[in-house]
Amino acid sequence: MLRAVLDANVIVSAAISPLGKPAKILQALHADAFDLVISKSILDEIGRVFRYPKIQKRHGWPEAEVREVVSRFRRMALLTPGTLTLQVITQDDSDNRYLECAVEGSADYIVSGDHHLLDLESYEGIEIVNARGFLQVLRGE
Repeated sequence: MLRAVLDANVIVSAAISPLGKPAKILQALHADAFDLVISKSILDEIGRVFRYPKIQKRHGWPEAEVREVVSRFRRMALLTPGTLTLQVITQDDSDNRYLECAVEGSADYIVSGDHHLLDLESYEGIEIVNARGFLQVLRGE
């Protein structure tokens, strides 16, 4: 089964725009089209982004719901140990957490809208694609 790391921006976009490409990726996840690989640092980032005032305004969830959504991702994903440290992306160190998670979790893909990650195109055999590109992979295109 394909393994993928989803950037927090993909997950949050899916939650606030249920008709977009990121939402279709989450639908594919729920349909067991791929395995989600995640780390504690990514879960923390997802929670942090959901709590940003402009994002909170879009989804309108109370704090308990934000915690439950993050917990749900933890339960449905393969959790990596989080022991690897990489310094590949110097412009934004937090982007390295996605590379670390992907390497530790033997992921095939990182799905992101972040240009620092997308500019790499791949890392140690792990393809880095945007939401559209990953949907094409899932469709076999």
